[in-house]
Amino acid sequence: MPPGSTADVTEAIERQIERFAPGFRDRILARHVTRPADLERYNPNYVGGDIGGGVADLAQMFTRPVARLDPYSTPNPRVFLCSSSTPPGAGVHGMCGYHAATSALRRLERFKPAPLR
Repeated sequence: MPPGSTADVTEAIERQIERFAPGFRDRILARHVTRPADLERYNPNYVGGDIGGGVADLAQMFTRPVARLDPYSTPNPRVFLCSSSTPPGAGVHGMCGYHAATSALRRLERFKPAPLR
């Protein structure tokens, strides 16, 4: 859907699924339609209704959520980001969390207390 769209494409989506999975519509008990504009009203972070953090282009790969060398770090050294707004972006892969954990471990190594003597 285009960002901010108010169109209801439920019928087209169901028709396409029905095409490949006959009987799909017969199994629908209820439905709730949420359009991109509704999502953005619900949560302003869903710009244009995009729950994945926005466009996933090359520039965003290196500048989201903010332009810094370690996009998983924050000004608070005890807080790290691992959302779909961090590289490599949205998807069912867990890589945002993996990279955030790696970043946290690197920081722990840097601030390791000196051994007691």
